[in-house]
Amino acid sequence: MPTIVVDVMPKAELLDPQGKAVTGSLARLGHDAFQNVRIGKRIELTVEGEVTDELLAEARTIADEILSNAVIEDVVDVAVVE
Repeated sequence: MPTIVVDVMPKAELLDPQGKAVTGSLARLGHDAFQNVRIGKRIELTVEGEVTDELLAEARTIADEILSNAVIEDVVDVAVVE
């Protein structure tokens, strides 16, 4: 069955406290090459049958209206994985 994957990230202009904590931890552990970490979420929607353009558009609408908080998050990708 195909899966539609929705990737959501905090808006770039907002502080990401989880990402900041991980960035600090990496530095303390000696991984200095990573200067900034941002943490988002991945939502997988499994569907039966073929993923049509209409179904993908519906998933995008769901991602924008239900799966993300438009005030603090951006939907960065809606894609099909087989």
